Amino acid sequence: MKLYADMHFIPSFEPSAFLYVFLTFGITALVHLLYVLVVQGRFAFYRQKKTNHEEATLPPISLIIAARNESDNLYENLPFILDQDYPLFEVIVINNQSVDDSSQLLRAFQNEYPNLHVIEVERNPHLRPGKKLSITIGIKGAKYEHFVLTDADCRPASRFWLKSMAKSFQGEKELIIGYGPYTRTTGFLNRLIRYDTASIGISYYSMALSGLPYMGVGRNMGYTRNLFESVNGFRSHYGLASGDDDLFVQEAATKHNVSINIEKDAFCYSAPCLDWDSWIRQKTRHYTTTDRYEVIKKWMLGIYPLTMLILLISFVILMLSNDFRWLSASVFVFVTGVKWWIQGRCFNKLNEVSLVKYLPFWDIMYTILMPIIYYSSEKKAANKW
Repeated sequence: MKLYADMHFIPSFEPSAFLYVFLTFGITALVHLLYVLVVQGRFAFYRQKKTNHEEATLPPISLIIAARNESDNLYENLPFILDQDYPLFEVIVINNQSVDDSSQLLRAFQNEYPNLHVIEVERNPHLRPGKKLSITIGIKGAKYEHFVLTDADCRPASRFWLKSMAKSFQGEKELIIGYGPYTRTTGFLNRLIRYDTASIGISYYSMALSGLPYMGVGRNMGYTRNLFESVNGFRSHYGLASGDDDLFVQEAATKHNVSINIEKDAFCYSAPCLDWDSWIRQKTRHYTTTDRYEVIKKWMLGIYPLTMLILLISFVILMLSNDFRWLSASVFVFVTGVKWWIQGRCFNKLNEVSLVKYLPFWDIMYTILMPIIYYSSEKKAANKW
């Protein structure tokens, strides 16, 4: 009987430190939930328009791959790219200062595939790191006006990847944002990497659908020559190794010229990092561009993790209060349930069904871990390819 007597579902709301914590908790929960419903909900209920792969309407494509010491990846993945079911396309590989067997391998591929063109960039200590030089050279050497970009370590999900990406070039659409998941293996780190990749995908897709496109992934995106030249390519951020995907998108994208592609045929898979050090270095390299984001996009991207962190801290504190414990727990469970539903739909769209079962756990763990990685990383040291 004493247990039930202590369960006050409706608190007294008398002035106290716990009351102020509860007010913070309640306001934060509302903002957090609104963000999930209004922003992420756009992607959760988005339906990709079905269009036919009419070959007569598909533009010729220049497929651009920047590679450096990628002989093993080129051997494994390039055939899947060269064998795409597409009426007219060329594949341009920019072999940037490689010292492995890439040159010999690419020459062998050229004997079999006449649409493969290789541009060799000789070794030069004065050339900047990163893919931007390679991509720019590839675009200048391209025959066609529509480009699709990927990386040497990527493998298309199907022979219709290029068709699916190219069909998005319709009307005034000049920038195509695709998805680049990591292959599924065993272990905690692999699940974390796939959760991180899917979460970022949900973010940039949701923001694009909200009229605030801020990034794509360089391993699966497309744009036109006209769009690239309209912003002078990568000139404004050429000094950074990263930014060929996010900073370029922020300069070139508008509410009307962006198309997202979430067809599973259009996914382009990469092998994930196998150890924590490699993954953290990869994340650190991605963080080097965030200082250049527009303020509104920084705010929009910061709302979810910030409110989630405040929500967790205030919830833990309120569990110490007999007066606010049960009402706070009910609010937290409700918010978690709505998020599970909305984000579960998003993860299903990105073919990460296996992660949905434990989404609340990943959400909490990710919220705690990512600020630690971000603020402990040395961004300058990551400024290399």
